[in-house]
Amino acid sequence: MKKFNVLFVLFLGYLLLAFSFKNVDPEEFLKSLRAQYEQDPSKWPAPEIDSGIVWKELAAMNYPPAPIKDSILLKKIQLGKILFFDPRLSTSGQISCSSCHDPELSWTDGKKFAIGHDHQQGLRNTPSIQNLAANQVFLWDGRRQSLAEQAKDAMLNPKEMHTDLKKLPAKLNRIKGYKVYFDEAFGEKQQRNEQQILESIAAFVGNISSRNTRFDNFMMGRKRALSDQQVWGLHLFRTKARCMNCHNGAMFTDGDFHNLGFSNYGAENQDLGKYTISHDREDVGKFKTPSLRDVMRTSPWFHDGRFNEIEALLNMYVSGMKQPRPKAGQLNDPLFPKTSPHLKPLKINLEERAAIISFLTAISSAPLDFKRPELPQ
Repeated sequence: MKKFNVLFVLFLGYLLLAFSFKNVDPEEFLKSLRAQYEQDPSKWPAPEIDSGIVWKELAAMNYPPAPIKDSILLKKIQLGKILFFDPRLSTSGQISCSSCHDPELSWTDGKKFAIGHDHQQGLRNTPSIQNLAANQVFLWDGRRQSLAEQAKDAMLNPKEMHTDLKKLPAKLNRIKGYKVYFDEAFGEKQQRNEQQILESIAAFVGNISSRNTRFDNFMMGRKRALSDQQVWGLHLFRTKARCMNCHNGAMFTDGDFHNLGFSNYGAENQDLGKYTISHDREDVGKFKTPSLRDVMRTSPWFHDGRFNEIEALLNMYVSGMKQPRPKAGQLNDPLFPKTSPHLKPLKINLEERAAIISFLTAISSAPLDFKRPELPQ
């Protein structure tokens, strides 16, 4: 409690300094702001959204999700959970899906790049797999259209699990303890195949959800769930910081692709993002907008894991992000990437940045205790 009081006094001190030249009482400002945001979201201040942007208002997520009544689906989820944690699915017998998607790390791995088969380093940062059920495309470049395809991608990748999917059903058949799980999920007369494996893993992953946050509690009526600083951060997030142009809706993502200037175009480690799939030059350097749910627990951030401090990341946004310019020999290059026009320098001071970061903690929550399954023998 004493620590909270000290932090609150410091926060008010920052506000007094920030508003000292504007004849604004910081306590009255915060009181007025809270009154606005304790109303129905339809009455909130208008967000700062660029023309042409399709957006949704921020909202509470549906947690816990409705109970699953389909008994067969429940059996597939149960089987998928076991498969997800079983390293025997990989060629080496050492890498499972959970090696890169750890429930204790909000289903990420906490690394800049994933480490997979033969200790090889992957090319991109591991994103969280929470709240994916409603997604239309998957992975940083959107190359997969279903959770089953996403699972297959990781299993076949020689730098990840390096799985021989054609041989995997027979391999699992030799593990007697798996029989009852496959029989219950797919029937005793069904021959085991790779599609059943992928379908089961997809069913399990599709059921992974983050939990309620202080923001969700605020939206559901517990108006003191957010501190004054976090309410201010919410307001800045929606307005002055322009975050809503890409991070909106209940999941804090537009599900779209944007170029933030970090493709390293022309360098040895260049990553052309969505272009590698679409071959549309407008997609060079574009990557999928991640959800900000649990953002404070899923560092490092960006497709290449280049930021491991939220202050540095936010400072980069405030500066207008990296704006690469063509070098000699690139002036007429039709593939030279175009940074998103929605990125602009922001006039946000240190106190405002602290408020935004405080709000980001309010949309993050510690994961629930998760019991790993016992593997069949």
